[in-house]
This record gives sequence, C-alpha cells and structure tokens, in this order.
Amino acid sequence: MNSMIDTHSHIYEPEFDADREDVVQRARQAGVEYILLPNINASSIEPMLDLCRRHQGYCFPMLGLHPEDVEPATFMQVLSDMEGLLQDTAHPFIAVGEVGLDYYWDQSNAREQEKAFRMQIEWAVRYHLPLMIHSRSAHRQLVAAISEYRDEQLSGVFHCFGGTKEEAQELLQFPNFALGIGGVLTYKKSTLPEVLSVVPLERIVLETDAPYLAPMPYRGKRNESSYVVEVLRKVAYIYNVSEEHAEAVTNDNVKRIFRRLNMR
Repeated sequence: MNSMIDTHSHIYEPEFDADREDVVQRARQAGVEYILLPNINASSIEPMLDLCRRHQGYCFPMLGLHPEDVEPATFMQVLSDMEGLLQDTAHPFIAVGEVGLDYYWDQSNAREQEKAFRMQIEWAVRYHLPLMIHSRSAHRQLVAAISEYRDEQLSGVFHCFGGTKEEAQELLQFPNFALGIGGVLTYKKSTLPEVLSVVPLERIVLETDAPYLAPMPYRGKRNESSYVVEVLRKVAYIYNVSEEHAEAVTNDNVKRIFRRLNMR
C-alpha cells in the first residue's frame, strides 16, 4: 500500500496547530498519496491555502460554505466573495465543498441553507468542478435539490455517508457520484458494513473527516489523515478483496471525480 487518498480532511483547523507538519509527515509515511481539503467558511480559506502552498502537489483545496456556517445575515456576501476566487482561471480549487444541508441541530435557517446549496451547485456547473456534499437529517431535501440539476453532468462525493441501503441506492442513481466512507465503518455497532452490500466498490471513496470521527482503534481521539489506512483495511475486508485492490479501485474513483488532480 503506498497511494491511499484521503478525500476529506480538515487538518488546516486549529486542532492541528501544535503538530500540523508531523500530521502531514505521518500521512506520507502511512502511504497517503494525496490529502483533499474541503473548506468550511470565509476564515478557513487562508489557513487551508497556506497548507496547500507548503505541501504543493500533496494537499489540495476545495472552496465552499459549510451548511452549519450559513449565517442568514451574511451568507450572500460570503458566497459572492468566494465565487470571486473561482472566477480567477488560475484558481487552485479542485472541487466545490464542503457544501450541503444540515438540519440535525437547527432548522431555523433551512431556507438559507437550501439557497446557499443551490448557488454552490451552480458554481459546480459553471466552473466544471465536482461537489463535496455534506448532508445530515436532510436526505429528502438533498435528493430534491440535486435532481433539479440532473441534466448538468454533476459529479462529486456524498461525504460521510451513513444512511440506509435505500438511501444509498437513491444517491447512486446520480451516476457521477461516490459515497465517502470513513471511520464510522470501523465502529462495532455501525450499520455501514451491511449497507455497503448494495454499493459497488467502484462507487466509494475513502476519507477521514479529520479531526472528527476517528476510526477504531483511535475512536474518541483526534482523527488524522494517516488513519485512513484503517478505513481501507475495513473496506478490503467487507468487499473480500486485497487491500491493494481496494486501494487501486478507490483511487481510480477519486481521480475520475476530481479531474483536476490528473492535471497537476
């Protein structure tokens, strides 16, 4: 194993300020080929880009406004500023993300979340970029929003998928998308191993969501990109293939979706 891809990591966040370079080094030593970095809000753009500049060709940035950061009073201005960055043809962003809908804690800004999500889907269309989609307690609304753009050749990842078999099959009807599978797969009571019985290996990508949702045996600790190896091992076990095969297939899936990785 020498070329895993962590498709979803936030190692630019403050949780890593004390040892960020060590975290990157451990990822390299573990065999991680690329780390893909979804953005969260306006203030996370510069720390993310700084990390990508220091590890050019290894860390790759995305641009988007996370649904939990959609503030009704300011989100339109934030989105306008972000799109300005995408309008520069030399921009470094490989995807629009992390974007989507999150009604788990709070639905008071549901309308603004949906407006922001649609605007960012339109960026994906306009700038020919894939989407990194966050969805929690919003499956129906997510499917409805993406269905409106069914003719637009959208592609991307449904990050941190944790739904049912039926929900997985519904999302796989969008042909150029994969399910992002992370540490939850390794938990003792996880339903994901059973759900993946209806998901082809060609439709998943690996992720950590660092610093969140660390896999076993690190559950409860700060997650980091090197731990993606635990997700790979579990995927190989579930699909009854070698770790090398699981790695090769999931890497192909990543490079098919994130086409700018192939242009580096």
